[in-house]
Amino acid sequence: MQSFHDVLEQRLPNVTLTKLLIVINVLVFAAMLLGGAWFWHSPNGIQLSWGANFGPATQDGEWWRLGSAMFLHFGAMHLALNCYALWDAGQLAERMYGHARFLGIYLISGLGGNLLSLVMQGNSAVSGGASGAIFGIYAAVLVFLWRERAAIHAREFRWLFGAGSAFAVLTVVLGFVIPGIDNAAHIGGFITGLLASIIFSQTITARIMPLKYSVGAVLTTILVSIFLFKNIPPPKYRWSDELLLRSQISAFLFQDQAINRSWLEIMHEGKQGKVSFDELAGKIDYSISEPYEESFEKLSKLPLDPDLPSAMQLENILRYAEKRKEASKALAERLREQAQP
Repeated sequence: MQSFHDVLEQRLPNVTLTKLLIVINVLVFAAMLLGGAWFWHSPNGIQLSWGANFGPATQDGEWWRLGSAMFLHFGAMHLALNCYALWDAGQLAERMYGHARFLGIYLISGLGGNLLSLVMQGNSAVSGGASGAIFGIYAAVLVFLWRERAAIHAREFRWLFGAGSAFAVLTVVLGFVIPGIDNAAHIGGFITGLLASIIFSQTITARIMPLKYSVGAVLTTILVSIFLFKNIPPPKYRWSDELLLRSQISAFLFQDQAINRSWLEIMHEGKQGKVSFDELAGKIDYSISEPYEESFEKLSKLPLDPDLPSAMQLENILRYAEKRKEASKALAERLREQAQP
């Protein structure tokens, strides 16, 4: 009896998409490294800038993060484990379902996993990785093996089905034990993969999937997706507001450096005694007090939602800018008083 693996290889000799997906994940990781990511583990800020899944960001009109997050990895080990799992199950699934159906299962499972992750984690975690999509692939492989079990040698079936089931169960168990593992994405991806394997059903010897089952799987997927979307926890803050604060704070810090350079130049001129007190006062007004006053007024108009991560830094900068403004104005006034006869 020909082995099931040989049957699949004859059915589809080249697993082009499995290889392509692995290459894409590796290339994205390499691009992230060039963009400042860390090799072993990248900070959440870098992941967010590349499209990781995060409640406030995703719900602030950036729903594309549900898709982009499945191509991001937080470090080399995370990438290596996912690529190994993708190669292990991907070549089987691609040969079982064909190129297009395999890709459909992969992408839909990744989206489903990231959606459940968003519901379960919401504002509390930044997530990314191909594991949700990979769990969907494992689910699809298990469904195919079960339906074709009569045509597979018993020992080979036990090995393939047992190994796939053990991987899924063990990984989920580890997810409850080891912190930082996105179990919601794993479980969501697996369940979505089960449904997608019915929708994109393929067969070798088993009977064709009845249409009512495929339609039922489509309707279930749609209804569950609607239910999950309606139960996503509301974001604690608007991501666009946070990005605005960060950009304006960064701009102020850059301007503050320029103001401090101007201050050193004014102090140097004062020590040389080449300018009058009135002129020094005017320079302080123009180069120190007015920029701080303008910055204070501009920063005061920014959103002051206390839930924004940068809210505390903004408050500190506002106090700093006001203090520097008042101190420079007082100094200019004293200089003018000294200039009077």
